[in-house]
Amino acid sequence: MFREQLNKWGKEGRPFVFLIDFEQKKPKAWPIDECPESFKYNFNGLTNVKNKLNGIKSFNFSKTIIDKDQYQSKFDKVKDHLHHGNSYLVNLTVSNQLETNLSLEEIFHNSVSKYKVWFQNEFVCFSPESFVQIKNNRICTFPMKGTINADIEDAENRILADKKEQAEHATIVDLLRNDLSKVATKVMVNKYRYYEVINSNSKNLGQVSSEICGTLPDNFESVIGDIIWELLPAGSISGAPKKKTVQIIQEVEGMERGYYTGIAGYFDGKNLDSCILIRYIDQNFAYKSGGGITYLSSMEEEYQELIDKIYVPIY
Repeated sequence: MFREQLNKWGKEGRPFVFLIDFEQKKPKAWPIDECPESFKYNFNGLTNVKNKLNGIKSFNFSKTIIDKDQYQSKFDKVKDHLHHGNSYLVNLTVSNQLETNLSLEEIFHNSVSKYKVWFQNEFVCFSPESFVQIKNNRICTFPMKGTINADIEDAENRILADKKEQAEHATIVDLLRNDLSKVATKVMVNKYRYYEVINSNSKNLGQVSSEICGTLPDNFESVIGDIIWELLPAGSISGAPKKKTVQIIQEVEGMERGYYTGIAGYFDGKNLDSCILIRYIDQNFAYKSGGGITYLSSMEEEYQELIDKIYVPIY
């Protein structure tokens, strides 16, 4: 029913926003002119925020990280699946606890990010990662795989030369190229492993992404819901092969992700922009973070990566 509703609005050229959870159990969408106050967004400058909250006078932020032994146990279970050939890449995420003097809505208004979403009584998200963009019948996706402390010496060259990161990124690019081929033709990798720096309140992060694009049919608006649904869940935050890897994620993580690592986006009647819901704080101020595990992964390095990803871009 959800897909059909988006298809209907797409066929009518009616702009809408959408929010879909990782398990695709509680998707939501609203026409732009009916979007509730409980859902605030900023997708690359497209926003429904008219009155920003007053600026903050001070910002306190501390974090309690998952115990290393707990993480080791989850990491070992993933590695066991990898050794048995059940997956090539598993995106393992965990929950960590934050303490801050700000509300989730204040974090939304004061953070600086490419994409921002606040859903009342649920979460705030300041995501650097696009899911898909559609412009002029061209659909593109931008998998983000590879994270490094950008402040260390020669960070860009170090991550681009890292064998584990190369293998992980190649796996996801291949997966998403296949995913796009389900809904588009002439799918090509336009840019492979480009480096960007994301600023935060604690340290700067270097991220590696690629750009993959294809051509949609002329009437794609009338099947926009089907296109979105066909690509879920996002490959960069699940793994490969996708179906089996999602089962492994559910087994090892031991809980549903909900809207974390789901997607949100904006369709203006012709073009679409959307993000993956990472860099995510829930209503209990649990900060979800993690990364892709391959047979080359080191537990110590993956543990440090999940710590590095715990930040708020207020600076």
